Amino acid sequence: MEAVIFDCDGVLVDSEILAVRVGLRAVKELGLSYSEDEYIHRFLGTTMNAYFKNVEEDHREAHGTSVPDGFFETLLSDSRDEMDAALVAIEGTHAAVESIAVPLAVASSSGVERLNFKLNKTGLFEAFAPHIYSGELVQNGKPAPDLYLHAADKLDVAAKACVAIEDSVHGVISAKAAGMTVVGFTGGGHCRAGHDTYLSDAGADIVVGHMKDLSTTLARFS
Repeated sequence: MEAVIFDCDGVLVDSEILAVRVGLRAVKELGLSYSEDEYIHRFLGTTMNAYFKNVEEDHREAHGTSVPDGFFETLLSDSRDEMDAALVAIEGTHAAVESIAVPLAVASSSGVERLNFKLNKTGLFEAFAPHIYSGELVQNGKPAPDLYLHAADKLDVAAKACVAIEDSVHGVISAKAAGMTVVGFTGGGHCRAGHDTYLSDAGADIVVGHMKDLSTTLARFS
């Protein structure tokens, strides 16, 4: 192991549960119905553009029309307000990050502006800068391997020598396709019973439930 690359949402910061809360409320107003579990495993870990595209397709299939004008803008605004008010780091994240001796990076599907906001708000930006990479920087977002390959290239470390920390199926698939060892993480507020199985089935090499266990887990790959 020569580098560790973290996803951000649901791994470093407890943002996914906030995004799910806002998103489910918004799509319900469109007349679309998803269970929380379906919403999490279908949409989390993808880029915002991919999310918008899928919701648009679902709305056309269900109602025969495009989503109302301004819907996505309102959703983004509501999500920003929720993050501004309630975002915190995952418990134990600061200590876990500080304990890692190899170079670190973030590879997140979040847009550049919001990614930087989340890391700054939770006091994690300096631990990773300048190696903070958004899905906006590559042609294909997760589950394609592009973002993880980009991060490894910027770290000047072979992808096969990197360990990725991921909480979503899309993220696990992305990192595995890049040739990385993947630690699945189920410590986010959005993770429900059985989430570890989803990550294992997607290809995670090992799954941990708490940041306090990350250091000993990473030691296995040293």
